[in-house]
Amino acid sequence: MSQYVSRISSGFVAPRLRFPVGHRKPRRIAMLSVHTSPLHQPGTGDAGGMNVYIVELAKRLAAINIEVEIFTRATAGGLRPSVELAPGVLVHHVDAGPYEGLAKEDLPGQLCAFTHGTMQAWARHRPGHYDLVHSHYWLSGHVGWLAAERWGVPLVHAMHTMAKVKNAALAEGDLPEPTSRVIGETQIVDAADRLIANTAEEADELIRFYDADPAKVAVVHPGVNLDRFRPDRALAPFSGSGSLSARRSGSGSGFEGGRRAARARLGVPQNAFVPLFAGRIQPLKAPDILLRAIAQLLVREPSLRPRLYVPIVGGPSGSGLARPEGLQKLAAYLGIADVVHFHPPVAQDLLADWFRAASTLVMPSYSESFGLVAIEAQASGTPVVAAAVGGLPVAVRDGVTGILVPGHNPSDYADALHRLLVNPALVTRMGVAAARHAESFGWDTAASATADVYTAAMNEHRRRVRSHHG
Repeated sequence: MSQYVSRISSGFVAPRLRFPVGHRKPRRIAMLSVHTSPLHQPGTGDAGGMNVYIVELAKRLAAINIEVEIFTRATAGGLRPSVELAPGVLVHHVDAGPYEGLAKEDLPGQLCAFTHGTMQAWARHRPGHYDLVHSHYWLSGHVGWLAAERWGVPLVHAMHTMAKVKNAALAEGDLPEPTSRVIGETQIVDAADRLIANTAEEADELIRFYDADPAKVAVVHPGVNLDRFRPDRALAPFSGSGSLSARRSGSGSGFEGGRRAARARLGVPQNAFVPLFAGRIQPLKAPDILLRAIAQLLVREPSLRPRLYVPIVGGPSGSGLARPEGLQKLAAYLGIADVVHFHPPVAQDLLADWFRAASTLVMPSYSESFGLVAIEAQASGTPVVAAAVGGLPVAVRDGVTGILVPGHNPSDYADALHRLLVNPALVTRMGVAAARHAESFGWDTAASATADVYTAAMNEHRRRVRSHHG
């Protein structure tokens, strides 16, 4: 069994866990994702990195013989009550509120209905059907809190994002998270048996902002699907010390071939400089900063215009829904509508092609708990220009696999992009390093570490129950 170490940036280091014989991992867990379904297309509505996280983690847990049943809110009529996502992974659709037109901000009022539906599903099974509850995001945490107590099992919770952290770094014009969410998150932190943080910084934020018990916090980096996100789609899947690892760390000529092929498939000009934005279009993700940086580049050097191709791949989300055409209007206002190309959210395989086609991925986010998209782009052989916030300094090695930008001044992003634009060899060199860096973020490692967190939570929960009854 693998081991994990929980490291906190304030200096706290949890003991290395060693589980003696008899301390079993769970056979079956209930995973909760109230506000977004793992079956939804990432980049649409509220679907994003968390959806990818849940799908990939569940599949890899099932591969190590931990069955996963995911409960999510039904968002359309006529859905099958249960759908097999993969062998060992079931998705249960729970009726809670109207199927359509319900904003995430309105979901707290449907938590009772969601909890009722979850309990109904559980009641059809024998006692002990689930060994543990793993909830994602604060809305799921409240359902998980009640379910875990009712079922007599431990609760493991992953925040993904935190209200206090987001409110401390709001984008201009963005709305702060409500007090009700802050209170709810504080209650979940107190109730959970274990808290999974994506990075040491997130773990530190749990302790500083929410007074979390350091002994309950475990750091488990999310993973990346290395079979899907790789420099060239024609490469064979990674198999330990096989050819993919060797070709990831090669000279870069293979990377350029993969980039040319991806551009041909997507209709992207071969000789263009392609700074890509991929994700939900909302103030938090700050795609406007990329557009303003491009406008500044063209003011400095108008001759660059024929060389620029700026894809925006994603759809409006969150507070961005208030102005769904806002980014297109900004591009027109800045005089760059001819170089900016908007594309709807795409499936993961096509997203991998966009990463390969790009010269760089640009992530000017105001807050990121980890930045899974940054790892996916790097695994595809593409360097990243990103804000030095949240987990992005973990995801991106500054100066090696990309460029981290302090703050959100478009001029600084223009400088970073210009540095890559005038030095194609740097793009290639960083792309090779990026693919090598991403190899350490495989989902198998993340699933194994998560299973260890589950085992520790179950062991401690049993000890507490025995002590209570003793």
